[in-house]
Amino acid sequence: MAKKEFQAESKKLMDMMINSIYTNKEIFLRELISNASDAIDKLYYKSLTDPSVGMNKGDFRILLTRDKDNRLLTVSDNGIGMTKEELEQNLGTIAHSGSLDFKKDNKDENIDIIGQFGVGFYSAFMVADKVTVISKAYGADEAWQWESSGADGYELTPAEKETAGTDIILHIKDSTDTDNYENFLDEYGIVAIVKKYSDYVRYPIQMEREKSRQKPEPDPKPDDYKPEWETYTELETLNSMVPIWKKQKSEVTEEEYANFYKDKFNDYSDPARVIVSRTEGTANYNALLFVPSHRPYDFYTKEYEKGLALYASGVLIMEKCADLLPDYFSFVKGIVDSQDLSLNISREMLQKDNQLKLIHNALEKKIKNELHSMLVNDREKYEAFWKEFGRQIKFGAYSDYGMHAELLRDLLLFWSAKEQKMVTLQEYVDKMPAEQKFIYFAAGDSTDRLAKLPAAELVLDKGYDVLLLTEDVDEFCLQIMRSYPRKDAEGKDGTVEFKNVNSGDLGLETEDEKKAAEDATAENKPLFDAMKDALDGKVKEVKVSTRLKDHPVCLSADGPLSIEMEKVLSKQPGSEGVKSDKVLELNINHPVFAVLKAAQEAGDTDKVKKYSSLLYAQAQLIEGLPVDDPAAYAEAVCSLMK
Repeated sequence: MAKKEFQAESKKLMDMMINSIYTNKEIFLRELISNASDAIDKLYYKSLTDPSVGMNKGDFRILLTRDKDNRLLTVSDNGIGMTKEELEQNLGTIAHSGSLDFKKDNKDENIDIIGQFGVGFYSAFMVADKVTVISKAYGADEAWQWESSGADGYELTPAEKETAGTDIILHIKDSTDTDNYENFLDEYGIVAIVKKYSDYVRYPIQMEREKSRQKPEPDPKPDDYKPEWETYTELETLNSMVPIWKKQKSEVTEEEYANFYKDKFNDYSDPARVIVSRTEGTANYNALLFVPSHRPYDFYTKEYEKGLALYASGVLIMEKCADLLPDYFSFVKGIVDSQDLSLNISREMLQKDNQLKLIHNALEKKIKNELHSMLVNDREKYEAFWKEFGRQIKFGAYSDYGMHAELLRDLLLFWSAKEQKMVTLQEYVDKMPAEQKFIYFAAGDSTDRLAKLPAAELVLDKGYDVLLLTEDVDEFCLQIMRSYPRKDAEGKDGTVEFKNVNSGDLGLETEDEKKAAEDATAENKPLFDAMKDALDGKVKEVKVSTRLKDHPVCLSADGPLSIEMEKVLSKQPGSEGVKSDKVLELNINHPVFAVLKAAQEAGDTDKVKKYSSLLYAQAQLIEGLPVDDPAAYAEAVCSLMK
């Protein structure tokens, strides 16, 4: 029979189908197995309404056959098969999908057909220089053979086949310097591809596999007998078929979930949380998610790649689909299976559509609720989780200008100076005295040092708690949130703001105390001006403190940028000039102040300068800041000891 040209396309289009659509050559086997599964689905669906078919679900299979010597790989199914006309229509016309037609014709039925584009078959030409299809339609008397070597066209001839179904025979290309095709003939290579992409196809995928066994022992057994082994072949089912995520949660044990997680995601520890999510309606999907019990070694590096394994009707589409997870839940592992996603023509990536957003939003809420449930019901496990991934959630609350802060705020934990344990913001607010105006916090590198800050001690002496923040993201997180919900004395909804203990007004002073400090500052203005000049722009202001009891001096920040935020930002490239507006506060009841005042009144400007530098350096050390000139500071301290 004369060779026929492909219909409705040019040679260029066919070349594109073969060489450009797919990025990964091993995809071809996924596509051919999916087509085989669809063909079986069609006959199985017919068997449900037509008893004459005489087949039940257990009778169907997909068979893979290797002939390494002749470089042949065959994918066979006992599905619906194709007539001559259907072969010409489905294989002779690029981008015509018989599966999609079937789905449209039976749109009122619950049919989960994989194919939709009609191009998957042509992926075979990525690895084969000739493809032969022998098919016999169910109920037909004759079979037909379709054969092609690529873009030049195809031949359609009568063939012999006893039963309904389709055989796709691929003549695998010879390997080259750049492409190795041997893996597609290798037993273990084929098994790996099937497990990776088609493990959850609902029909058994079978292949003859070589195995070894010990030969029967002779009876009687000689004294010098040595065991002998023989090689044999056995038909083996390669795929799992029933996905664990499609089973009811009551049907799966915790151990089974844990084993699946460890095997699938190469972890040695059980997950901290298993999340099962199934939704029908606007977003149809099955999801099985896991919260790991420890973070990967590369989690906080650029090399870490987030994402969930994405399946379409049980067939792997993407190993890591980043769009299904927000960054602040990037630690979550798992699987999403949906038949409603818009895929690109190669089914290797997603089109960004509303369905994807719906699934993303649903998973986001589900993960948040499950984490909060763990926080409430298993505090010990949650705190262990927090040590591993809390930083990521705090980044999430801070990022995007606090867009996600409301969603995440009830998951946050911080160290309580008063309770000496981790507390939530809600737990802090619940224990606030009625008269307390702010949620107080101190930020630095050590809870022990922060608790000893003069301002922190003042707040604690008032009976108020202080949150001690020790990670660089902590203060940014609270500052972007600005406040937290709190009911007022009458039970009405309101908010309470966050307040750094090193900020200006702590809301602890009485009006009389504020007035006394202002008057004392005005009274000592000449001294404070001289100290400010001596410090040469290092401080915005020198004033009398209302927060100091025993310490002679401290630093506070005037404005939104705190001293701790300055320390964090100064480590970032290009942020060397970022400075907070510092205020040097003095305790006028401390003996040091009397010495300062006496030196100023005596006109000893050198002593005023020296003491100003010493007090500023002391305040820097209290705040955990580096001293500007350590050598000069040490010399000045030694001079006082003479």
